[in-house]
Amino acid sequence: MIAASLALIFILAFVKVDVDTQSNFLCKTIAENDMDMSQCPAHKSNVSWLILVSFGMAFLLLGVGGYMTLLPQKSEKKEFKTVDISKLDESEKRIYNILKTKDGSAYQSDLIKETQLTKVKITRILDRLEQRGIVERKRRGMTNIIVLK
Repeated sequence: MIAASLALIFILAFVKVDVDTQSNFLCKTIAENDMDMSQCPAHKSNVSWLILVSFGMAFLLLGVGGYMTLLPQKSEKKEFKTVDISKLDESEKRIYNILKTKDGSAYQSDLIKETQLTKVKITRILDRLEQRGIVERKRRGMTNIIVLK
């Protein structure tokens, strides 16, 4: 985007120089023929405004390209707290692995659907994981979002 906007600015600069040269020639020709400057076609043309708008758009593109270049990139891999999985029972491991595969968070209702465990069983497992500092529950309306720490 930056390269395209710089190329556009470069081309527009040459167009602007050419238009100014032609306008200058027209104005000199009108002045030499003792005609009124209001009759000069260069003064009636909207080309200068179009070039000005084009320059504005090119500089806007340049700014957006610069912003996107300097914008920090999001990390693809999230880092979670190191957990000794050997101390977890089978159902706790399942919940932990599901949360890891879902980038560290999931709705409690989704965990119930995926594990086929009851609400009470999931709640007790999450209580144990929360006591150990592995997960955190965040209330969202009528459900919880479970987040790995």
